[in-house]
Amino acid sequence: MENEHAVQTPQMPTTQPAETATPPPLPEPTEQQIVEQLLAAREKIYRELSKVIVGQREVIEQILLALLSGGHCLITGAPGLAKTLLVKSIAQVFHLKFARVQFTPDLMPADITGTEILQSDAAGRQMQFVKGPIFANMVLADEINRTPPKTQAALLEAMQEHQVTAAGHRHALPEPFFVLATQNPIEMEGTYPLPEAQLDRFMFNVVIDYLPESDEVAVIQQTTANVKPALEQLFYGADVLRFHEVVRRVPIAEEVVRYAVRLAAASRPKQANSPAFVNDWVSWGAGTRAGQFLVLGAKARALLAGRAHATREDIEALAAPVLRHRILINYRAEADGVTVDKVITKLIEHVRAATPS
Repeated sequence: MENEHAVQTPQMPTTQPAETATPPPLPEPTEQQIVEQLLAAREKIYRELSKVIVGQREVIEQILLALLSGGHCLITGAPGLAKTLLVKSIAQVFHLKFARVQFTPDLMPADITGTEILQSDAAGRQMQFVKGPIFANMVLADEINRTPPKTQAALLEAMQEHQVTAAGHRHALPEPFFVLATQNPIEMEGTYPLPEAQLDRFMFNVVIDYLPESDEVAVIQQTTANVKPALEQLFYGADVLRFHEVVRRVPIAEEVVRYAVRLAAASRPKQANSPAFVNDWVSWGAGTRAGQFLVLGAKARALLAGRAHATREDIEALAAPVLRHRILINYRAEADGVTVDKVITKLIEHVRAATPS
């Protein structure tokens, strides 16, 4: 019989070693927290980019708006204006996988999307898909109009569907996915105009011009010194995907949406309500995607400015980058010295006058 008065040895609780304990998952940030995160880092983004990019505030803003909206961006400018450096720097700030493709006349579609090769292993021979440089978060298509249309078209499926199809198999691209293409002015020798179907898939056509003298001096001083500034990573790919969702939830009044639709519709010649100058100067106007991108960009612009809803002023501010690659002017406009941007300015004046305040 056991001794009822025996001393019981206390048992120590067993605990899992700290190094093997699984931390609880972090809660998903709320919509308000996401907005506050973006607003708090807004000026910091510009400050980080200013370490390597001098000036070009409007250009940076438009690229950021496309990034926050999930749209692709076309950057037009002469060689040597730091277009490549700008895109690479934005990828670093947002901690996105970056890939650069230099478009040349002999570039083939498989050089971009990837190709299948025959591999030998213990199981025998089999075809294996080797991914091309397009499998990145941010793809820089450098001088996209220096390659023939066949290779340009290799980007169409990727830009629209975020996938690549090879040998009947679908290969999903990493998310988020952006194409930022640079092109030289179309008048330069050795360039091929982009097809209208591909142009329409770019949210913005951002024009980057030469810097003022003081800014150019600063660029030369910075790039010829023995200093390489390091950029701080402010966001991650998951943050960018959350920004996309929040941008789409920014409120916008129906009358503002209608204003965007009227602005795009007014650019189409030979329609019932087409203004006379459009019939005289325009061969082809903007389609429905223009209205979609005007509204989406206006929401992103309002969010970046810390406002609760998008306004008509947001639509007008983005009319030029959204419409300039969707409006095709004719020979009469060129003979009169009329540019696409002048047509867009007149479109805004026309629609504004016809719309009640």
